[in-house]
Amino acid sequence: MPTQLGVLGGGVMGEALISRLISLKIFAAEAIAVGDPSASRRQFLVDTYGVQATGDNRAVIANAAVVMAAIKPQIFSKLVPDLQAAASQQTSLLLSIMAGTPLVTLEAAVPGWPVVRAMPNTPATVGAGMTAIAPGQHATADHLAQARTIFAAVGDVVEVPENLINAVTGLSGSGPGYVAIMIEALADGGVAAGLPRAIALQLAIQTVRGTATLVQDTDLHPAILKDRVTSPGGTTIAGIAALEAGGIRTALIRAVKAACDRADELGT
Repeated sequence: MPTQLGVLGGGVMGEALISRLISLKIFAAEAIAVGDPSASRRQFLVDTYGVQATGDNRAVIANAAVVMAAIKPQIFSKLVPDLQAAASQQTSLLLSIMAGTPLVTLEAAVPGWPVVRAMPNTPATVGAGMTAIAPGQHATADHLAQARTIFAAVGDVVEVPENLINAVTGLSGSGPGYVAIMIEALADGGVAAGLPRAIALQLAIQTVRGTATLVQDTDLHPAILKDRVTSPGGTTIAGIAALEAGGIRTALIRAVKAACDRADELGT
């Protein structure tokens, strides 16, 4: 059956996109086909969302107007023959969310196809994601608009030149892992100060969520908001001094750069 969207990989991110695209009526369930090697995973997606699912990637690609590669970059080479077989017969829009895989590699697999490289993050699973997109040489404004519509289903979307996509990977792609550690550490600090674990975790989660909302909604620089809550000789400045002594800024900067460098390595 012809489909509008073929998703190669039915994992966490693939499922997040499928779920939101259907709930927002961007694609009908029957217009989505998923290729995944796991029979149990395919059955889950069929039962849960009503999509088509198969272990035959070529069938998914051959029938789709838009193909999304939602697999690990390490196994992309196994997908290339399937893409090349389809590229000789049709022209589809290829969207890739594979970390580190450059446009030149993607475009070599599907000569003449419009390609958009994207980097979403895991908050996409709850509709609060951040995705950066970068167009390939054959992608038109219409293709970019289509990519924006698809990824806007799971959160905000920005366009960047491809040479910045790995920096995006290091910041927002990997960033949820850094923030999760910060939330856990804040909760641990609360426990160390005498709070029950459940209350400490609730306080930590809401503090991070609320501060992010405050920065976003006020459109003020984080340093200004930090200064507003930091009174002379008060508790916040004492805590900030401890954070600075522990090198928190340097650690986070190095984390983003290390993740960016790893994304560079994956693309070589």
